[in-house]
Amino acid sequence: MQKKPFMGVEKRPFLIAGPCSAETEGQVLSIAKDLAKQGEISLFRAGIWKPRTRPGSFEGVGSEGLKWLRRVKEETGLKTTVEVANAHHVYEALKFGVDVLWIGARTTVNPFSVQEIADAVRGIDIPVMIKNPINPDLELWLGAIERLEKAGITRIAAIHRGFSHHTKTRYRNIPLWEMPIELIRRRPDLPIIGDNSHICGNRHMLLEVAQQQMDLNFDGLITEVHCNPDEAWSDAKQQITPNQYHELIGKLVLRTKSTNDPQFLETIEALRIRIDEIDQEVLNILGRRMQLADDIGRYKKRNNISILQPERWNEILQTGVEKGRQRDLSPEFVIQLLSSIHQESIRHQTLVMNAKDVPVVS
Repeated sequence: MQKKPFMGVEKRPFLIAGPCSAETEGQVLSIAKDLAKQGEISLFRAGIWKPRTRPGSFEGVGSEGLKWLRRVKEETGLKTTVEVANAHHVYEALKFGVDVLWIGARTTVNPFSVQEIADAVRGIDIPVMIKNPINPDLELWLGAIERLEKAGITRIAAIHRGFSHHTKTRYRNIPLWEMPIELIRRRPDLPIIGDNSHICGNRHMLLEVAQQQMDLNFDGLITEVHCNPDEAWSDAKQQITPNQYHELIGKLVLRTKSTNDPQFLETIEALRIRIDEIDQEVLNILGRRMQLADDIGRYKKRNNISILQPERWNEILQTGVEKGRQRDLSPEFVIQLLSSIHQESIRHQTLVMNAKDVPVVS
């Protein structure tokens, strides 16, 4: 399937920027005018309704802010986008001429809410962007996309904004790059936009994450920009000024997907053949490892020993992480790899230990 440029914009990256929240009319217009002068963005974003975890937090100015976005269009020519979480939001946004809707992570996780939005836009071919759900569930993300498609929406983009995690990391929402990569594999026709602001949760990592998204051939970026970030009413730590945004975009390195250069193609093909050979060797080794897991399962069964041995598992992890470092492998990768192997070993041992013994016929 061939990918269509989002909203017909051929330029890459497709840039979306604006404040996390619309706070005042002056704030919104100031940011929009500064961004319009730079001539880089295709879409101006601003949160009108803000889903907050705890009551009492700033939850957006509501429909009043849509009037300000209408002024943005009139005075700068920029198209606008807002987050919607229900049918009422959709109707209000359409009434004030918002050009693009986006569905947030907290909404994508709920199929009932997504369906309500899909029903509200049925028959109105407005572009819709869909953020990944809070939890790393690709099927929920795809399901939301498909609900909008069934409602007749033909201009859809996915937004990768990272995922919540139970442990503390350097990210606000961990990227889990394998998730957008799998989405791209399954839906190569779908434009994908990187939300570097919500992945980072801070300013100093914005360029790093944006570059990673561009290196993975993402189609665009959505970044939070504020005229006075430190005084922002929401998500202050991750917002930057229009000038800082201009600098960030200027530092991005854009790479092409492929080339017709014969020397490059010949070299890359030779390297890929070597990788394929190593991958086959790795699979052969894993197959032999699982045969040993079967043997261990049979031995444990004869001696009535439980499958899980926490001390042994801790030892494997600690040793593996240290040996991985010596081979320039990140601890995160080693833990993920060994955990997958461990789970497959447990599956093998479970099958062996719960298999019914076949009686010997004399």
